[in-house]
Order: sequence, then C-alpha cells, then structure tokens
Amino acid sequence: MKATQFFISTLKEAPADAEVVSHQLMMRAGMIKRLGAGIYNYMPMGLRVIRKVERIIREEMERAGAVELLMPVVQPAELWQETGRFEKMGPELMRVKDRHDRDYIIQPTSEEVVTDIARQELRSYKQLPKNFYHIQTKFRDERRPRFGVMRGREFTMKDAYSFDRDEAGATKSYESMFAAYKRIFDRFGLAYRAVAADTGAIGGDLSHEFQVIADTGEDAIVYCPTSDYAANIELAEGVALLPARAAAANALVRTPTPGKSTCADVAQFLGLPLTQTVKSLVLATDELDDKGDIAKSTIWLLLLRGDHDMNEVKAGKVEGLRGGFRFATVSEIEDHFGTKPGYLGPIGLKKPVKIVADRTVALMSDWVCGGNEADVHITGVNWGRDLPEPDAVADLRNVVEGDPSPDGKGVLAIQRGIEVGHVFYLGTKYSKAMNATFLDETGKPKLMEMGCYGIGVTRILGAAIEQNHDGRGIIWPVSIAPFEAVLCPIGYDRSEEVKTAADQLYAELKAAGVDVLLDDRGERPGAMFADWELVGVPQRVVISDRGLKEGLLEVQGRRDAEAAKIATTDVVASVLARLGR
Repeated sequence: MKATQFFISTLKEAPADAEVVSHQLMMRAGMIKRLGAGIYNYMPMGLRVIRKVERIIREEMERAGAVELLMPVVQPAELWQETGRFEKMGPELMRVKDRHDRDYIIQPTSEEVVTDIARQELRSYKQLPKNFYHIQTKFRDERRPRFGVMRGREFTMKDAYSFDRDEAGATKSYESMFAAYKRIFDRFGLAYRAVAADTGAIGGDLSHEFQVIADTGEDAIVYCPTSDYAANIELAEGVALLPARAAAANALVRTPTPGKSTCADVAQFLGLPLTQTVKSLVLATDELDDKGDIAKSTIWLLLLRGDHDMNEVKAGKVEGLRGGFRFATVSEIEDHFGTKPGYLGPIGLKKPVKIVADRTVALMSDWVCGGNEADVHITGVNWGRDLPEPDAVADLRNVVEGDPSPDGKGVLAIQRGIEVGHVFYLGTKYSKAMNATFLDETGKPKLMEMGCYGIGVTRILGAAIEQNHDGRGIIWPVSIAPFEAVLCPIGYDRSEEVKTAADQLYAELKAAGVDVLLDDRGERPGAMFADWELVGVPQRVVISDRGLKEGLLEVQGRRDAEAAKIATTDVVASVLARLGR
C-alpha cells in the first residue's frame, strides 16, 4: 500500500472529550471518528487493525473446531421473552418496534438466537458436540458511554456457543475454548491473565475472564505471584485471617464515642488497631405479593472487620440473599436497631435480624462494634458469651494485597486489567428455558449442555493501546499493527535515487510477505516520522540521499531509542528478523 492511495488523517491534539489514552490516540491517529455518543466510524487505519484481530480469532476458532455462521443484529423479542431476558435485562437492551408494532431487540449477545438454531437443527446425539461462532455488531445502551471503544454502545464482538450431550462433554468444550483463547491472546502479543470470574448476568456455573494488564484498567485482578491462582476481585476468595478464635480476655463495656461514627475514627479514639473493630452493614430482602408489591421484608446484618470492604457479589451468594437484596432504608434500620447508621451493632437489637459474619469476624474475640445508641460503641465483644453465634458465616469481603493465597502457596497481589474476553459454562440455563433438546442413545429427549465464549474485538484495540503506548503515540504488537513496516523516503518527490530505492525496497518487502506501507506523500521528515510514531507502526525504514551514498538505510523499531544503520542489501533480512520471521 502507498500512502497516497490510502487514507491518513492524523491530529496534533485529541478532542476534549477523549478521557483515556486509548481514546485520545485512536482519535489522533485517525482510527476512529465519533458519530454519536458511544458510536464511532472505524476509519481505514483502525479497520486494518480490526481485520487482523478477526483473522487471528477465526484461525484459532477453526483450529478448535468451531464453525462460523452469522446471526442478525435485529432479533425478534419473542425469543428473548422465552428466557425472560426481554423484561429482566433492563435499559441496556435496546427494544424497537417494526411497522406492524411487533417487538424486536438490537442484540447485545446471541444466546437466544443460537439456542433457537440448535433446537431446530441439532436433533440427535450424533450431531453433538457442536460449536457455532460469529463476529458481529452488538449494541448495549450504556447509561454513560465513555472511554472511546472501551465502553461504547455499538461494538464488534466474537461470540461462540457450544452444545454438548452432557456435563463432561460441556466441560471438555469449555477447556477447548479456554485453550483457544490463550492461543489467541498469545498471538495478539498482549500481556494478559486468565482469571476465575463471577458468571454475572449471563448465568451459568464456570467462568473465566481474559484481562489485558494495564494500569488504567477498570478491573482489579487478584493473583498469587508464586502460584497459578488468579481471580477477579469479585470472586477472589478471602480466607480467614485468624487461625482460631482466642478466649475472651476483656469484659463487655459500653463506651462513649462522641461524634465517632466510622471504624477508623473509633479505633483512633480508643487507641485500638482498626483490625479490632467490626463494621455493620444492613441489607434487606423482599417477598412480593401477587401484585408485585412488597408483602414482607427481612433485615440482614452483615459483619466485616473494620478495615475490610463488602463484596456485593459474594454477599449475593449467601443463602437467603441469592434472590437479590437491597440496602435497608434509614427507617428500617431505626426500627430494628433503635438508632441511625454509624453506631450499629449486633447487641441490643429492637427487632430480630439475620446475622452473617465474615470468616475473619467469626474468629475474632474482644472486638468493638456499635452500641445501637448514638455516640456509643461496645468494646470487649465475644461470640458465645455476649451474643449467640451468627446465623451464617461466609466470605463477604474484598481481598487486599498481602492476604494469604487461597491455595496456600503464597500471598496475594493485585493489579489492574481490562476485560477483553470471557468464557462461560452455561449448563442448561438457556436450553431449559427454550426447550432445546436432542434424542440420546435411548431415543429419549435430553437438554443440551451449553457454553458461551466472547471476545470484544473492537475493545482489543483500546486495551492494546492502554498497555502499549508512550509520549509519541501507539506501540502496536506486530500481529495486529495496521502495517508491519513503513518506508519513509526523504525527498521521494524530489530525488530520483531515493524514489527508485524506495520503490525497489517496497517491492522486495511485499514479495517477502511484509505488510508494508510506502509513504510517498513527500512530507517533511519530522512530520512524516511523527505520523508513524503516532500510528505505531512496528518498524520504520528511512531512505535518504545521504544514506544511499553511504550504502546504508536507517531501520528503527517503534520501541527503539535510536535507529540502526543497515547496509541496503541487508535491509529486507533485517526487517524480517525484527518482525520475527
């Protein structure tokens, strides 16, 4: 490709609404152009990256035995009504009507449609296992689209769906896709971690996220540097930080704490470590009547150590809270505890509540909690002596750096990441809702076991840039760069020698299979170099009259501090070696 045949549109400054580095650099490099909130045109430079990402995905999906099809962006609502997601998914699901007033959705994902295909086409155990995938436009009506392609409303995703006869087969399909994803991200050339994850709104039983490591990532990734343990913060297990409960050593004392409503303030006021305090969080669960009104509410008191934060995903897995919970209202709290938040505790309740203690709190002794009276806390609290054992003990907290690893092989570290892929084992969640069955060896109908596997194709671009950039612009990994090499002839429009040498080298590199661009625009060297450093092309070759007289060309990698002078006869070999060929 020659630059004058291509479309290059770089900017010196990023638009004011570009918040993160990837958004700024994609706009400046002319890869995307904003059309509306969270909606972008993918310009030729950006589309080249997308196509390279897609090519790698297709090659590895096919290697894993997945079969490509294409499902529509607009889908009939009745399929989503079968699973209940038409009502449950909320405002992120774009609902539209056609001219006949029939309901449709603009797909954020395709579980319903692919399950409909499977129940019509996969009728016998002999047709299983099967894995269908497509690369298609998705739409999620984000409340606040931001960060460019990182959290847009319209985006491209690869989603795959496996169908198996039984749980063992589904697990095998899951493992096959997990391995394929590792190969995909290895080929992208990105630093990433595969971490155990919560299944979230998709549902199911087994789940891993693929997180690209980046300081600007929204997600916290928990891992053990000395073992294979890795999980996102929502799922990372918080082990008990005490080996056993010590015997009570202090008397129970109601202590004035005027104006001290937080655990940190109370600990400082009493001259005690924060780890000796216990915080109280009050939740509520509701039972609805036939009309959908609240018929009965149950109040829950969750107890965590004062220096720990509640993990809402973990709390939602406690028996009794799994159906959904909310934070209790001030009136509900006053009704059950006799005081406003800030001085709450499990002793001296006005009405009974369900008490759930975090694993560490369940082993604490002589701890401090609110006295259910303004400006009062209780010290020397002990389970068994001063209050009954909790109704339940559960892992309720976010882990923190330095916690013991759940596998017992070290301590935990935390880094930031950007989720770009997710694999789920769904079980029969969708096949049961949509009656997707096959006939087994005995001729009896049986529900298909399903898995689903997604990669955010356009999000890969943003994640790659967040991980790979410097003050001059993007630094693309070779495998997904818009061009692998760029030729920068100085005076291409003025020097016949430079033009001839550049054209010849361009032809040789193309013949060697290099995705090369020849900048024949006649730009000044500074402007030309700045453009390609901004765009992030991995290798640059500079051709000049002076260099040609010396029999040398300058070859410089995007990460290199200085250019290397290479004999003109060795440049092709040098570029190939630098590209890993």
